[in-house]
Amino acid sequence: VAQATADEFFKGKTVRLVVGTSAGGAMDEWGRFIAPHLGRNIPGSPDFVVQNMPGAGTVVAANYIYNIAEPNGLTIGLVNPGIYIDQLLGAKEVRFDWPKFAAIGSPERIDQVLFVRTDTPYKTLDDIRKATEPPRCSATGRSGLGYFLPKLVEEALGLKVQMVVGYGGGGEMNLAMEKGEVHCRAGTVSAYVGREPTRSWAAKGLVRALVQSGTKRYSKLPDVPTFYELMETYKTPDATKRVAKVLLSSGDLGRPFIGPPALPAERVKVLREAFLKTMKDPALLAEAKKKKWDLDPLHGEELEALAREIMVQPPEVIERVKKVLEN
Repeated sequence: VAQATADEFFKGKTVRLVVGTSAGGAMDEWGRFIAPHLGRNIPGSPDFVVQNMPGAGTVVAANYIYNIAEPNGLTIGLVNPGIYIDQLLGAKEVRFDWPKFAAIGSPERIDQVLFVRTDTPYKTLDDIRKATEPPRCSATGRSGLGYFLPKLVEEALGLKVQMVVGYGGGGEMNLAMEKGEVHCRAGTVSAYVGREPTRSWAAKGLVRALVQSGTKRYSKLPDVPTFYELMETYKTPDATKRVAKVLLSSGDLGRPFIGPPALPAERVKVLREAFLKTMKDPALLAEAKKKKWDLDPLHGEELEALAREIMVQPPEVIERVKKVLEN
């Protein structure tokens, strides 16, 4: 019955995917890549349109999905996983409760890599430590994954980095790097090794990766140390390690596709099942292979459980996280 009613409901309709970044970055590309395949795998095969709604590191889009979008399954969102930090810190622009979103799924986990132009004085983390002027690193906002890694290099490893925030997305940040406005940025490991322009930059030796955020080294970056390894080397205190874990957990949430909190359970189920089907869809897998993209999908249930777990933090850890991000 659920299948039949879903079929009737979605047939001839258009589902809107609201992407929380500007056009051209990795998140926008993922949204546009998945949307048509997802449409094919939802009962009734609805059309899909992608709408960019950038702002406040995707908080604007998240607020829209939570409060304004009709909870019928025809509007879903793709946002930065790190916006739960904004909520943990009580940011005034946040108008959502992260664990209450209808979690649909994520196509990949997103570990970050901090990379730097090779024509700068900052060849290694040690160079950054010795530098009189700190390197300038770009980020979309304080909740972006690209913000956490450089900030943690400062907080947990004791190096100085100057953050430049306000970029709309990955495309704009790459441009800023190309123009020399900034020396470094953090981006996802998969985009760094698998996507232009960074794939060519790395191959030509124009950029160098300094540190990655995952718990283990990414298979295609075997020589780049993880942040967890460096915290051992730099003898980071336990309390700071906990703070790092809160911030780096956003990588485990990947690229979350979410729906409004009041989305009926049977619609959530339909969208979750369609998402999982899409992740195994031969047409999508063939396209991903052509793009050299790796999939590492997360179920909606896993996303939901992670969201709940992440939001339970002792006040002293939240205070420390606040300090890290406000400095």
